[in-house]
Amino acid sequence: MPRKDHWDAVYTTKANDEVSWFEADPTISLDLIQQVSPPPKSVIDVGGGQSFVVDRLLDFGTNHLAVLDISSVAVSRTKERLGERASHVEWIEADVTSISDVGTFDLWHDRAVFHFLTEPKDREAYVELAVKSIPVGGHLIIGTFATDGPEKCSGLPVCRYDAVSMASTLGNRFMLVSGHNHVHATPSGKEKHLFYGVFQRV
Repeated sequence: MPRKDHWDAVYTTKANDEVSWFEADPTISLDLIQQVSPPPKSVIDVGGGQSFVVDRLLDFGTNHLAVLDISSVAVSRTKERLGERASHVEWIEADVTSISDVGTFDLWHDRAVFHFLTEPKDREAYVELAVKSIPVGGHLIIGTFATDGPEKCSGLPVCRYDAVSMASTLGNRFMLVSGHNHVHATPSGKEKHLFYGVFQRV
């Protein structure tokens, strides 16, 4: 099934709080974003889907905020949730591995996409877009399944990472600032081990 069709089907058939990655309060992402120095004036949330990161960043008064997601269903539902505030967000419906330009952002956040990129060419396209989009001195915060995390999610195979393997995959244009292990509790009560890396564009 094409990637977009898969994710449209997921968001069509499941409520937001039924998917395993649901977070009512995305605390770790927000904490890591707030720790970045200098504070980012522009943020893109890659694979934002129906995440509440966008809500909280609007609360923070982020000057330029974008959400990129492959699923038009997820984007439409998040716009509906935000109501009038949706007009303060730039919405990009696209596959991050095939879009050539998303603009420039001080901070690139991704808790949803990278571990699904099991083909080297897709990872390479992702990294090149991140390099193009983040100026030197800017930051990338990426959350993936940890090395002891699940091997599949939403019926799809995933890649698993730690600080060393993620730094190697991103290459020498990103410098590791910090790595964090996190245990995510799914709505059904299961635990999933995640890795979060904060990288600076160099």
